[in-house]
Amino acid sequence: MDILSSRILLRPSDARRSQAFYRDVLGLAVYREFGPEEHPGVVFFLGNGLLEVSGRSTGSPTGLALWLQVRDVAAEHHRLAAAHVTIGQPPRLEPWGLVEMWIEDPDGVRIAVVEVPDDHPLRRDQR
Repeated sequence: MDILSSRILLRPSDARRSQAFYRDVLGLAVYREFGPEEHPGVVFFLGNGLLEVSGRSTGSPTGLALWLQVRDVAAEHHRLAAAHVTIGQPPRLEPWGLVEMWIEDPDGVRIAVVEVPDDHPLRRDQR
């Protein structure tokens, strides 16, 4: 299999509400918009990946979680709490050395917001 591109497809219960969350609250940049005006789809940049929020789901997205690395998780905690985002776990240093906070999107999709400390092995050149 020769994969040229990939993206996560998210089918929320209310596409416009979720698109506003990812665009306006999380601040993800838009890669492209598509489809009819009455039911547009939006694809967001997600670091080195893409997140498409389109269509509609009546079921829950069980098992799906997003992992977003940020520069300053404490600053994001403050900003997202002020925006009334559901915070399942405030930032804390985990035993594996990452500072993690867990939030939820409007449909309850769990999102890990992660900061990699300067001294973590992910930041060191392993060569």
